[in-house]
Amino acid sequence: MRTSRVGRGLLWALCALIGCWLVVPVLVVIPLSFTGKPSLKFPPDSWSTQWYANFFGDSAWTSAFWTSVQVALLVTVVATTLGTAAAIGLTRARVRWLGAAQGAMLAPMIVPGVVLAIGTYSVFLKLQLVGTLAGFVMAHTVLALPFVMIPVTASLRGFDRRLENAAASLGAGAWTTFRSVTLPLVAPGVASGALFAFVTSFDEVVVSLFIQSPYLQTLPVKMYASVTRETDPTIAAAATMIIVLTTTLVFAATFFVARRTRAK
Repeated sequence: MRTSRVGRGLLWALCALIGCWLVVPVLVVIPLSFTGKPSLKFPPDSWSTQWYANFFGDSAWTSAFWTSVQVALLVTVVATTLGTAAAIGLTRARVRWLGAAQGAMLAPMIVPGVVLAIGTYSVFLKLQLVGTLAGFVMAHTVLALPFVMIPVTASLRGFDRRLENAAASLGAGAWTTFRSVTLPLVAPGVASGALFAFVTSFDEVVVSLFIQSPYLQTLPVKMYASVTRETDPTIAAAATMIIVLTTTLVFAATFFVARRTRAK
């Protein structure tokens, strides 16, 4: 018994050490955003909120931020809808080449980002979608689809099809059965997929670099351009807001999934 406790203690210590190793470099950005000097020195010698004022006072930064939010919200809706439908179809289909179809849908997770970006740019250039909102939404949706399909598919694997059969036997149509029976039971997977879709789109930089225009940039692209030209702590302020936004979404999704699980 004592050996088991020691082993668990060492395992928890190792997990805590790995967690710190992953999280601490990210948290360093937060104090850097409050530095009082125009340099990224850690720890800061003085404190100020001037870089947040600079962020919200510069139309280029605010425009990039709202563009990212707009694109991410649209991608969340489109990718969640298409990814859920694809997960249901691929989970219940009984056709040949099903594995190939699943592999094709998950390919954006496997193909190197630069390769995908070059291919997207060449296609969008012919379709005149470079530098357009529709182009950003389409490109980011392709990247986000696998992150929606995986959690929804996992939820569907444990789904009892007899519940749908029972609803159908009582006269419910296909849409009513899906809306009243299937969707509520797989809602945690759908919510997780929507969260991953939003974060994937909001943080995407490689593909966005290729399809941007001087008039339409996302926040990660603006941050990349800023850090390559100058060392400005405004980028730390932007990074801090991304950290706060994504962390809030993760905790909100975790709370939602926990409530749904307890309710079930």
